[in-house]
Amino acid sequence: MANILIVDDSRTSRKILRGILEENGHVVVDEAVNGQEGVQKFQACKPDVVTMDITMPVLDGMEALKMIKALKPEAKVIMVTAAGQKNKMIDCIKLGADEFLTKPFDKAEIASVVAKLAE
Repeated sequence: MANILIVDDSRTSRKILRGILEENGHVVVDEAVNGQEGVQKFQACKPDVVTMDITMPVLDGMEALKMIKALKPEAKVIMVTAAGQKNKMIDCIKLGADEFLTKPFDKAEIASVVAKLAE
């Protein structure tokens, strides 16, 4: 079981992700609607795992990933990407992303990726 922070500007995506994570025994400690809020809540909540959408207003997921890794290099961050963002996925790996999830969400994939990082 892991404490998880969800960062996504889509209310629907946050709701779906929260449901899947809680179904698998994880605790969603907070949610953020953009990267800037995500970094602030990361510092406040100290989650085990962060799910981070790549495309968001104010501060995108890649910039937020950089800031979180600067604060805590061992932070576990799962980037959430829409289909067709392969170039951004490569950039995220270079910035220290631990894993990827694609939208639309696959329950089994989410369960397996989060379980692996929560060990």
